Parts: sequence; structure tokens; C-alpha cells
Amino acid sequence: MNIDEYAWNKHEQRLKEQTEFTYSKPKIKIYDNNELRNKIEEELERLPQKLLSQWALKVATPYLDYLDNHLKDDPRVNLGIETLEKRIEGSIRAYDLRKVGFTVNELAKESESDVSKYSARSFAQAIATGHMRGHAMVSSDYAIKVVNTLTNESLDASTDERKRQLKIIEDLLIDGYSQA
Repeated sequence: MNIDEYAWNKHEQRLKEQTEFTYSKPKIKIYDNNELRNKIEEELERLPQKLLSQWALKVATPYLDYLDNHLKDDPRVNLGIETLEKRIEGSIRAYDLRKVGFTVNELAKESESDVSKYSARSFAQAIATGHMRGHAMVSSDYAIKVVNTLTNESLDASTDERKRQLKIIEDLLIDGYSQA
């Protein structure tokens, strides 16, 4: 894949060309299957940013069910999804997506419960993936934080979520190759 497909952001393009792949560390405290997290990060390197953004959205959206009741039908959710889809299509600029990303991030600030806050953060990070690739793993980690919160930090539940995330990558790769 060419560098423009790998990353839409010039800074991330330069990093890809200048440095070797290294695993990131979670930016939040999570109980996780680190082996599967690393595998996901390796696999995400194979995805162009278009598919990466789709992946992040598919990881985060099931957790929108855990938003606090007063946020469940909030129009900012659809605004975020629609804006990311427009960015994936190439019909809006990163600047436009970032503005909406800040609006979507307000869902976390307005959350009353931890599970709602982490769900909203996973979603906001997924939307931000349309700007920079690095937000994808943060979105993924917040999904794990939701699972941790729901299951009293069950490693089995985190492992199951990481397996779900890997399956989404596999499905996107299969769909991507069948459409090429």
C-alpha cells in the first residue's frame, strides 16, 4: 500500500517512513491480554487508514449501548458516524472531522457513570481515527476499559473482546480484498 493510503496525516506518514514498528503502551490503566493487544497492533499496520477507521468504529459502536440514558439518543452520535463516513469517502477535510470530534467528546464529559464515560471515549477516539491512525488503539483500549468496568476486570472478558477486535480486522481484510 502506498504511504497516502497508509496514513492521511503527513506526520504519521513521515513516522512510518523513518521508524520501525514498535508496540505502543496503553495510555490508560486496563486489565488486558497483552499478547492479543500486540497482535491487533501488528495487524492494524496492514490496514490503510480507510479500513482502520472503519475498524475503530466497528470496535466502539457496540459500547454505545452503555451510554447513560440521557445520552443514548443524542444526535452527536449520528453526527460522529456520518462525519467519519464522509472523511473515509474523502468528501471532507481532517479539519472538519476534528471539529466534530471535539463535539462528540462532550458525550464523555456529560456522562455520569464510568461505563458511559469509557464508552463515549472509545467512540470519540474512533471518530478521531479519521484524522490520525494513532487514535485507533486508544479507542480499542477504551473498549477494553468498558469491558473491565462491566466485568470487574475479568481477563477472560478482555481476551474475548480482543478476539472480537481481531475478527473485525480479518473481516475487513477479506472484504477489502474481495472488492479490489
